[in-house]
Amino acid sequence: MAHKVIIAGGGTGGHIFPAIAIANALRKLEPDIDILFVGARGKMEMEKVPQAGYPIEGLEIAGFNRSNMLRNLLLPFKLLKSLNQAKGVLNRFQPDVAVGVGGYASFPVLRQAQRRGIPTLIQEQNSWAGKSNKILGRKAEKICTGYEGMEKFFPAEKLLYTGNPVRGAITQSAVTKDEALRHFGLMMGKPTILAVGGSLGAKSINEALLPHLAEFVNKDVQLIWQTGKLFYEQAKSAAAPFSTHVKVYDFINVMDFAYKAADAVISRAGALAIAELCVVKKPSIFVPYPFAAEDHQTQNALSLVHKQAALMIKDDEAFSRLANEALSLVQNKALMEKLETNIAPMGNANADMTIARAVLGLIR
Repeated sequence: MAHKVIIAGGGTGGHIFPAIAIANALRKLEPDIDILFVGARGKMEMEKVPQAGYPIEGLEIAGFNRSNMLRNLLLPFKLLKSLNQAKGVLNRFQPDVAVGVGGYASFPVLRQAQRRGIPTLIQEQNSWAGKSNKILGRKAEKICTGYEGMEKFFPAEKLLYTGNPVRGAITQSAVTKDEALRHFGLMMGKPTILAVGGSLGAKSINEALLPHLAEFVNKDVQLIWQTGKLFYEQAKSAAAPFSTHVKVYDFINVMDFAYKAADAVISRAGALAIAELCVVKKPSIFVPYPFAAEDHQTQNALSLVHKQAALMIKDDEAFSRLANEALSLVQNKALMEKLETNIAPMGNANADMTIARAVLGLIR
């Protein structure tokens, strides 16, 4: 009889794509395995997971809102409702194990699974654990971590340092630099910077680059700029006079091409972004999102900065510093080589298979 696994979580690409990578690894190990995703209604997992070939059920749940406290008044009621919905999903699907990858839906599903005695595994992506995972970690059988030194958050005997899963489209890509540059309409032999702000874009990165587009042309540096949907039209209009060097996209589906084309990367410091940049060995400037839970993006970035494997600029300093430092970086061959050398050992292209084996190991 086929084993059954629930994978719960989402909200951003940083949770969704690692979850899909784990599911794909489970299918490689057990082709007939039955996998059900559980996400939050209205969030991007409800679109991305079916596109990857997996069924998903949605819960009515939202996270803590740090920018508008009034919206949190309904949070206890939504949590209770999502716990009841999660209970219904578990009753119908009867999983052998439940996996939490972070995001709104992760907590109610794993909480209810633990109450029912279903083995649970947490995939903690960040270097600073969130409150929900710290609570769930008390009863989880296994906690797979993206960073070392997580004993300060979880029982040491439950920890398995795996690194964070990276999409197979990136780890197994065979695209050449020439092919990648041609895909974006760019030229060989010119320094190229990729700027990404996560799947939804990053306001501070976008606003920091916008006034400096002429400098990219003047210094003969190319820019691949993923803006997110909200900033796309403004960026596209501003970049029109500089289209030989600046290519603007609201979202880039072929990230393996983008990474291959780039000599250096500007990025938020989400766990998925860092895992991918370690695997592709790119000199990077991180601009951590300051309002992430427990400021975990800053901790993620510092884990590389302390090893001289990346640079970091604070969000409130991005407008005054980011463009100049990025342009200087790609023209500093010694610094580029040092960052590339130091980030390379931190990449793990097999984290998905390690986690999948740990999941199957929990099935009694």
